[in-house]
Amino acid sequence: MMLIAGLGNPGLKYRHTRHNAGFEALDAIAEYYGISLRSDKFRGKAGKGIIEGEKVILVKPQTFMNDSGQCIKPLMDYFELDPDKDLLVISDDVMLEPGRIRIRRKGSAGGHNGLKSVIKETGTEDFTRLRIGVGKFEEGMDMVNYVLGHPERTDRKKIERVYESIPDIISLLVKRDVDTAMNRYNSFEF
Repeated sequence: MMLIAGLGNPGLKYRHTRHNAGFEALDAIAEYYGISLRSDKFRGKAGKGIIEGEKVILVKPQTFMNDSGQCIKPLMDYFELDPDKDLLVISDDVMLEPGRIRIRRKGSAGGHNGLKSVIKETGTEDFTRLRIGVGKFEEGMDMVNYVLGHPERTDRKKIERVYESIPDIISLLVKRDVDTAMNRYNSFEF
């Protein structure tokens, strides 16, 4: 079983903001694979399904970004999952251009507060993450306003192309073929 968590902020106010790339990617996965996100267990909208023959739980934490781990950790514990093998976290990345992604097996939070929360709550940096480029943040800009802002039209179209391709990417990651996914998509521009 694998837990796939898309990070974002709940509520219409945050819809389509840069910080909600994880939510939107998870919505694309749920729609493609016919998985309904209804349950409000563990402070998140969750649903169970099958992807590539593997049981999965999709979850969108409803704790707000900075406390995402408070939803993910109890789910991991309840289903007795190992973050190193069974957790995939999808988030935005302000250091990547729109239309780019970065897949990693493990690593630091890179300044991302949602990932910091997941690392803090799970006690490990050893989990797979898929980061979606939402536009390069430049020094001197206000980070909060930037991530809670909406991408420009051309950037939005590039980000949407990532969402369209997300089922192909997820099919590899669910099969735990992270190396192939990294080789195929980390240098690819959508």
